[in-house]
Amino acid sequence: MTAHILVACGNGIATSTVVASKIRSYMEDKGLPVETTQTKLMEVPGKVEGFDLLVTTGEFDGQTKGVPYVKGMPILTGIGADKTFEEIYELVKEKEG
Repeated sequence: MTAHILVACGNGIATSTVVASKIRSYMEDKGLPVETTQTKLMEVPGKVEGFDLLVTTGEFDGQTKGVPYVKGMPILTGIGADKTFEEIYELVKEKEG
């Protein structure tokens, strides 16, 4: 089963593209297939339902409708990225069952 991850940033373009790509690479290296979808932070409440995980690169205080949520800024900055990738990996692996 492929996990579906929603990646959100301010405009749904630049930083979410970088983060989504890095997440896919990391998960493929771990043998876990994932699909990523990018969106704007303000669109998350209307789009998040049905995803296995939400990763954001900006401040987000909105509704996740029960979808686990990870702050993805460390993936961009590199500071704490390993911990963030591991957190994403564990959540995806949990969904895989």
